[in-house]
Amino acid sequence: MNVARLLLRTASLFPERTAIMLGDRKLIDYRELGRRAASIGMSLTSDLQLELGDRIALFMSNDVAYLEILYGIWWAGLVAVPINAKLHSKEVAYILENAGAACLFCSDDLATDIGPIADSLPALRRVFTVGSDDYVHLQRATPAPMTPRAPDDIAWLFYTSGTTGFPKGVMQTHRNLLTMISCYFTDVDDVRPGDAMVYSAPLSHGAGMYHFPYLLRGALHVIPESWGFEPGELCRLSKNIGQLSLFAAPTMVRRLVDHIDKTAADPTGFKTIIYGGGPMYTEDIRKALSVMGNRFVQIYGQGECPMTITALAREHLADTEHPRWLERIASVGIAQSMVEVITTDDQGLALPPGEIGEIWVRGDAVMAGYWNNPEASAAALQGGWLRTGDLGRFDADGFLTLHDRSKDLIISGGANIYPREVEEVLLRHPCVNEVSVIGQPDAEWGEVVVAFVVAKDVTVAELDALCLAHIARFKRPKHYHFIDALPKNNYGKVLKTALREELARYNPHHDPEIPEKS
Repeated sequence: MNVARLLLRTASLFPERTAIMLGDRKLIDYRELGRRAASIGMSLTSDLQLELGDRIALFMSNDVAYLEILYGIWWAGLVAVPINAKLHSKEVAYILENAGAACLFCSDDLATDIGPIADSLPALRRVFTVGSDDYVHLQRATPAPMTPRAPDDIAWLFYTSGTTGFPKGVMQTHRNLLTMISCYFTDVDDVRPGDAMVYSAPLSHGAGMYHFPYLLRGALHVIPESWGFEPGELCRLSKNIGQLSLFAAPTMVRRLVDHIDKTAADPTGFKTIIYGGGPMYTEDIRKALSVMGNRFVQIYGQGECPMTITALAREHLADTEHPRWLERIASVGIAQSMVEVITTDDQGLALPPGEIGEIWVRGDAVMAGYWNNPEASAAALQGGWLRTGDLGRFDADGFLTLHDRSKDLIISGGANIYPREVEEVLLRHPCVNEVSVIGQPDAEWGEVVVAFVVAKDVTVAELDALCLAHIARFKRPKHYHFIDALPKNNYGKVLKTALREELARYNPHHDPEIPEKS
């Protein structure tokens, strides 16, 4: 089933309900949202002669037009390729080329970055800037009937950072997304008329995936006027709109809680805050519950199993009388209802509770594979199971606690950063002989990027400039440590554990309560 049918259903049942708001201003109802999506779909298929399964990219900030474009793409039977608006132009170009994108939508604030990219990609037929005359023409075309799609057809091509230094395109099917929606209602939260989801995190990632339950129930979609995350603005919106929910990285939750705590703002306008994308430390969630009350749910997922591996429900977070409450709130909860989750040993055999192993997941939420990457697909998908690469352990009640992230993944402010992609850029400098990148625990960002560099006659400014020329600003190292040699084992493998120990010596005031990676 085509996920665009969700919009068709809601536009038919609740045509006059407000769909899109900018701040607390009502802009578009569901009748108009459905009409615009059908018009955009018509233009893509008739004017551009696109074919089923062609990839259409969105390089956009959070914009009021985001959802109409997404549903226009699906309406026409095409594949959406949302791209993080914070990526460097070279990273954007790689994704567009790898996906074979036939068309690109960009928001006005990013339009100047797109020209040189578009000129270098002959397969890219058209670029539409939201608000331009060409885009308005798309919106006003005669609406087209929806194009049917099979459950296992690709709907969303999600590019995630890759351990090889290049992002991989996760093929998420219509079935994957419909399963995620079912799990949301069962395991995360219910949605009722008048509820509002505010998009203060990028619509290109997890926050955007959580639009589905709200659209299905004819609820509100709110784009902040700041286009991003501002705690004061969120508090004002919660007061003016009410029943406000959001998806947030733990660092965002911490900022919101601190703001409310310091300003004595009223939190009652917030309904649900779903947090994920990085570790939430025990003291942080305890403070959040104390300041804002029982409004939190945690999810654990990956792009390869979108938002749908485990969930820690609000009733578990609020159950302070449970004898293992502190252990539970440090966990990522229990397996969501439509997936199986196990931990395994090195041979892929399931482990009993209490033992740490690799987390595997199976179910209709698991991706179809990686786009044009059969080797990576075969490594990640084995016997119907997704190997997450994360380590964890279950307790006797089925609560899963994470013990490490995928290999050496760094999560800074909820954004995934793989060390390899940073290392490869730093090694471009002719004076850099070796480099190893790790994450340093940070109270504000969760982690920050730190580089250990073996080099002669090179400055921090030069390395910073190199990074800024090739990767997104948020990925560049926050600290550089110049050393004579990297510690290695007998096989020549860099010992990142030794580097973390060295980092602790560089940072004598490091908080021992924050766990280091092993």
